[in-house]
Amino acid sequence: MSRKNQRWNNWVLVVAVVVLAIAPLLLARKAEFSGADAEAEAAIQEVSPSYQPWFNPVFEPTSGEIESLFFAVQAALGAGVIGYVFGLYRSRHERQASQHHPEVSQ
Repeated sequence: MSRKNQRWNNWVLVVAVVVLAIAPLLLARKAEFSGADAEAEAAIQEVSPSYQPWFNPVFEPTSGEIESLFFAVQAALGAGVIGYVFGLYRSRHERQASQHHPEVSQ
């Protein structure tokens, strides 16, 4: 892939990410955003008001901000692992390609 095409693809991806981040805010201006846990709890209480959970959480954060922090840290670690795996596979592929075709190596 040429550098011009690669640069074009990068900008398309950046614009797509920005659109995906802003679209929910524009499409649901007056919507009340809530977590899936709260929605599930309300649905369970509606179906079976006497339901008791099987387990209790091992650790419950003291505030919503701490819970958000833990979620962000978990997302960052996951993104780091995924990025590492992609880099690992790409470098393996490039190494194998350069061993089979040394004149093509970059």
